[in-house]
Amino acid sequence: MKSFKNHNYITEAKNTHMTHIEDLILDGGVKGARQAILALRSLRDMLSGNADAPVDISVKWDGAPAVFAGIDPRDGEFFVAKKGIFNANPKVYKSHADINADTSGDLSKKLKLAYDNLKDVGITGVIQGDFMFEKSDLKTEKINGVGHTTFHPNTIVYAVPNGTPLAREIKAAKIGIVWHTIYTGTKFENMKAAFGKSIATNLKKTKNVWMVDATYPDISGKALLSKKETDTLNALLSNAGKTFRKVEAPVLKELEDNKELNLVVNVYNNTKVRSGERITNPKRHAKGLIKFVTDRYAKEISKRSSEKGKQTQVDKRDALLSFFNNSNLKILEDVFKLHNYVTDAKLIIINKLETLSNIDTFIKTKSGFKVTGSEGFVAIDRTEGGAVKLVDRLEFSTNNFSPDIIKGWDNPN
Repeated sequence: MKSFKNHNYITEAKNTHMTHIEDLILDGGVKGARQAILALRSLRDMLSGNADAPVDISVKWDGAPAVFAGIDPRDGEFFVAKKGIFNANPKVYKSHADINADTSGDLSKKLKLAYDNLKDVGITGVIQGDFMFEKSDLKTEKINGVGHTTFHPNTIVYAVPNGTPLAREIKAAKIGIVWHTIYTGTKFENMKAAFGKSIATNLKKTKNVWMVDATYPDISGKALLSKKETDTLNALLSNAGKTFRKVEAPVLKELEDNKELNLVVNVYNNTKVRSGERITNPKRHAKGLIKFVTDRYAKEISKRSSEKGKQTQVDKRDALLSFFNNSNLKILEDVFKLHNYVTDAKLIIINKLETLSNIDTFIKTKSGFKVTGSEGFVAIDRTEGGAVKLVDRLEFSTNNFSPDIIKGWDNPN
């Protein structure tokens, strides 16, 4: 099985961004589109019981803030940090005073708790995780008539039935963290990220810190997909392969290399995601880009006061619109068909992976709790270390932007 690593879409130096698997088609050219299909094939093989499938899975937890902890390679001292760790002048905190000098409020409180409780768990390098809760964040709530211990760091509510060993472990802890990335290197600026590694299992266990790895246990060799699911997935991947072979390479290269074109297509697609729409008609969707570009530049032209400034925007618009000739629109139609096949295959895999979780996930509304999926998953190439994310974007967008959904920082009253 070929590796699905691709340096065009993997951010190895810092785990700050990963590409949605379907967007590799737009952002990665021919190589990216091929790698999306290869990644899905690897995931299918793993879920079908193939012990040799070269892929691991991590869960995307909806925590906050992101926390870095470890030993400063410059002086050997323990630190905690937020994402400023990768600045040209790295920001790391080695005392409460350091934290107070740079942060405030809830962030300051959580970083201090992380500093106090993580310095003795045996971290030897640099690791990154998501802060899930501190003791005052834990609540006891009834969901479907059953008492649960819950924590709600962002959009998703995590719930564990009371009376279970896991609930007791969480209640006893001062903080909860999910670890997902290991960094190696002699300087913060050039550190490389490794995903899918065991972290929590190699640290000193303490009742003060509930910590787990984001990576799922190895499930290769255990068939989880039914025959019907496997057949559906195979058909989608077959259609994806056939459609990919129809797409002309120069168009994919233009979508990848032309930054303004790439931006406009991605923004256009994301407007559909935010409104909860799928691309149901690829031909109409492709043609819709012409109006989208025209309207987008009309706003830019209206903002310019000088004729020279207006003409500059007109020239940019016309240069961009020249891409959308009849031939390219037909190819774009196939690009969006391929995008759909990859998305549909991804959703089958996401739905199957959701069944493996031992913590229930909900969203909280003014009328009560509603079941939802996790934030998503990360597929990690076992041989190369590359990673892409699998997210149900319509559900995620609804959860993130709906005014009816209460977030962890909201006051429900």
